[in-house]
Amino acid sequence: MSQIDFLLESFHRNARVNEVLFEALAPGDFVLSDGLGGWTVERHLRHMARFRSGWLWNIAREYAHPLFDHTQQDAEGDSQWRWQDSPPGELTDALVAGDRAAVQAVQAHLASGEPFVNSSREAAYLSSPAHFLQHTIVHDSHHRGQVMALLRQGGRTKGQMDELDEHWAIWRE
Repeated sequence: MSQIDFLLESFHRNARVNEVLFEALAPGDFVLSDGLGGWTVERHLRHMARFRSGWLWNIAREYAHPLFDHTQQDAEGDSQWRWQDSPPGELTDALVAGDRAAVQAVQAHLASGEPFVNSSREAAYLSSPAHFLQHTIVHDSHHRGQVMALLRQGGRTKGQMDELDEHWAIWRE
């Protein structure tokens, strides 16, 4: 297996872990927070999904276009993210679309040998465009950990948390 194939497999496994997490959420879970001003479960998940389109908008805009509603503008006059006002349960669609766009952008830039260029015209992910996929995996992991903590604080039993932790089996395949 080549290095890029290995990374793509890891990226797809990351997507499966995200799917397991979303499937385990009940509608009431999205509003859970730490009660100390921290983000809600929904905000973590929305941020995870928006991360892909935000970075792609800066480094490979042509791949980000399907992730935006060009008929709607945000406060800065840019196109609005397609899932901006969507119900939290629909964020799985945003993650899937964002993952697809990220992989397409990375594969195209690897094939062309051209680095990503961010909106300030500076190169991004200089050593390899594939690092965008690694960055996404690490970013998702960070926020999934926070979501897991909020679920635990929100009253999930040890058994329920153990069941949700079964997503680790995806990484041991």
